[in-house]
Amino acid sequence: MAANRPGDSADHLSARLAACYSGALHDTLRELGRTNCVLPSDIQPLDPAHKLAGRVFTMDGHLEPGLDGHETLLRWTEFLSRAPAECVVLCQPHDSTIAHMGELSAETLQFRGVRGYIVDGGCRDTGFILDMGFPVFCRYLTPRDVVGVWVPDRFGEPIDIGGVAIATGDYVFGDRDGVVIIPAEVAEQTVSHVEKMMQTENLVRKAILDGMDPKQAYLKYGKF
Repeated sequence: MAANRPGDSADHLSARLAACYSGALHDTLRELGRTNCVLPSDIQPLDPAHKLAGRVFTMDGHLEPGLDGHETLLRWTEFLSRAPAECVVLCQPHDSTIAHMGELSAETLQFRGVRGYIVDGGCRDTGFILDMGFPVFCRYLTPRDVVGVWVPDRFGEPIDIGGVAIATGDYVFGDRDGVVIIPAEVAEQTVSHVEKMMQTENLVRKAILDGMDPKQAYLKYGKF
């Protein structure tokens, strides 16, 4: 894994990442040859105004109707205990029928310092979650919950969402346009490149608003 710049903690890199946007991150990763970095487009934020950025902590699980309700809640609360502060949880539930996040769990994660939750599955209690401002990205909504039917299997192990490989320690960015996974080994390079790209875009914008022809602005700055 490439080290962050001297004195640059994971939290600092997450803060820098939060100032980026998904389109610029995608374009930069494409230039670096990392073309398979965007999660499926149906994974969307509950609140389109939310942006979510941070270091990844992974979880997966499976559907198994007939499980003991007490056991499912023990396993679920184990996840709530394990999720590290300052991380973004990414969950591959291997399921498309129930909610894999709800109000009390979201409030618990928020209280424990987790930045947000992204799931290739469902969510419920969305009104409460929107009120508390905890960022959640999901594929669908349903009132059905995990009790007696679904359990987490692994924490911190590699997962796959929509053909995108994700590991704990990678970085993730999500906004209303989609979710981008940034591999740990190119995270600092990617963020630094996007910061420079946004500076150039501001120069292009100013040039056009000052009257420069758009084609000439592109030729001058090499960016549009």
